[in-house]
Amino acid sequence: MKEKLKEYLKYIITIFILLIIISIIVIYYYINNKDEEIKIKENKEILAKKEDKKEEKEETFFYVDIKGAVNNEGVYKLKENSRVIDVINEAGGLKENADTSIINLSKKIFDEMFIVIYTKEEIDKYKQQTISTKEINEKLDKNIIVIDENNNANVKNNKKSSVKTNNNETIEEENKLVNINTATKEELLTITGIGESKADAIISYREENGDFENIEDIKNVSGIGDSLFEKIKEYITV
Repeated sequence: MKEKLKEYLKYIITIFILLIIISIIVIYYYINNKDEEIKIKENKEILAKKEDKKEEKEETFFYVDIKGAVNNEGVYKLKENSRVIDVINEAGGLKENADTSIINLSKKIFDEMFIVIYTKEEIDKYKQQTISTKEINEKLDKNIIVIDENNNANVKNNKKSSVKTNNNETIEEENKLVNINTATKEELLTITGIGESKADAIISYREENGDFENIEDIKNVSGIGDSLFEKIKEYITV
């Protein structure tokens, strides 16, 4: 009986020791896993903060001047990829007599963009002149349409250069902005500094990567660096 009791006690003690060992192992792995989870979580938070900071640094803002039939005319700072409608909202919305029938409200803004919101009365006057709505649509984003004292509507280009005729008379010549997303090779060649190879490179880049988001993206084209961009930026748009 004593022998059996001893064996039973040994068995109990052995099981108890095994349970202690197993408990120690489980607790050890649990603590280690917790530490790993904490480290992983901390690393994720650090990476997330770095990404946020990176995004903040890479975020681009444009300054846009809006005038006309809006509640608060002025220059507004908006994020890249904002639209004309966003500028209008920043300016306090449209006045009651505003007419946006000839404006593309979904157009993306660009830096130093100038937007004019015309009134219904002004649009009616334009329609009575020889300037067509189609012409206004094509020129609105890069031109200022003005009604003179005789109620004649004129399209004035923002950028002009003086040229002389054979009679030495100085006249104003319009310099139209070239849309690098839609321009043909011939149109690209009208830009000072863009030769055939660079025009072909622009078209190839466009076909492979899609439209340029802003004029600065043209620097991604092979052969067009900062110095050339500074020379052509006044003559291009998207």
